[in-house]
Amino acid sequence: MTFARLVVCVVGVYSMFLLWAIAQERLSVPFVSTITGKPEKFKSVLFLNTAQSAASALSSLVYILCTRKKGESLKKAFGLSIGITGKHSSHTNGSSNGTMNGVANGNGHAKEKNTSPSSTPPRPLTVGMRRQLFLRYLQCSFFITTAAPFGFASLSHISYPTMVLGKSCKLVPVMLMNVLLYRRKFAVHKYFVVTMVTAGITMFMAFGDEKNGKASKGVAQSSLWGLFLLIVNLLIDGATNSTQDEIFTKYKVTGQQMMFWINIISTVVTAVLLSIPLPYIPTIHPGHNWEREIVQSMGYVRSHPSVIKPLAEFALTGGLGQLFIFETLQHFGSLTLVTITLTRKLFTMLLSVIVYHHSLTLGQWAGAGVVFADVHAKRVMQEKEKAKIKDL
Repeated sequence: MTFARLVVCVVGVYSMFLLWAIAQERLSVPFVSTITGKPEKFKSVLFLNTAQSAASALSSLVYILCTRKKGESLKKAFGLSIGITGKHSSHTNGSSNGTMNGVANGNGHAKEKNTSPSSTPPRPLTVGMRRQLFLRYLQCSFFITTAAPFGFASLSHISYPTMVLGKSCKLVPVMLMNVLLYRRKFAVHKYFVVTMVTAGITMFMAFGDEKNGKASKGVAQSSLWGLFLLIVNLLIDGATNSTQDEIFTKYKVTGQQMMFWINIISTVVTAVLLSIPLPYIPTIHPGHNWEREIVQSMGYVRSHPSVIKPLAEFALTGGLGQLFIFETLQHFGSLTLVTITLTRKLFTMLLSVIVYHHSLTLGQWAGAGVVFADVHAKRVMQEKEKAKIKDL
């Protein structure tokens, strides 16, 4: 069942975000104005983020209502009733308390022993505990809202190949922030997996177009300020994933419940920013000084109606894709999720090699081999861990 769930999550993430990437790329090119006849780009990142979070909140709302059990209260359906797992009290020797009554899995989550007498059933949320949970949701929403502008801003100072190389190392900040923020320990083989996957994907990206010298030239032209912005973006992403791991460890909530509340809060925050006058802020508010972003965005949509279809596709596929993302987070942890999202690009490029007969460099084949070998090694180690747990 666990393996089948993982397969569904992988297929869902791959398919939805492949369509999402196509829509995002379409939104990055100019659309012809029906008034002037000139092509103009859609520049409102805030509007895109609001549409994305609103669609994600809606998709999670529909999922929760459709899967709600008969007689279940709305309070429980939305994760506001039974919520404390009993794995949150303190940290011992720098490790998450989630490992005290069970065996820690590779993602820093805990697997409870069913036979353990010390296992405690979930306890109802008090008002104070519910407030703490919502503060965690608010923290995730803040991280998500602030991470995107740093990523977009970095592209003004670094090349796209540098951005791709940086993103390929995302497993490192995710693990780092898990350790620094929540003192979470991981299985020893997980550190090896992270190192090798990062190295393999970096090789795959870095050795692309090496005959034309495009990769090395792009990285060389990147500025230190751009690299700093990219690192900040990656660290915030890592903080987001580690905080989500902490919520699942501490509270008995489902991925879709977390998805609903985080996206509701994000939608409210970005909608407020859209509605108030702001000064010129690169990436966040690129329009005229002290003009509301919502006015500029809706004006663009009215004069460029061809943007509506890719915008709707962007929001819809992102919202559906997040259902699979939060399902993966809940059951497999942030490191598995990031591994899936990173390898998606590698598998997409390998698929293009098969379908369109594109060619890969020797370095790219070597990088792909490292990733595939590492994924297989991870699977073998997990099977050995399960066998040890059964023997206990």
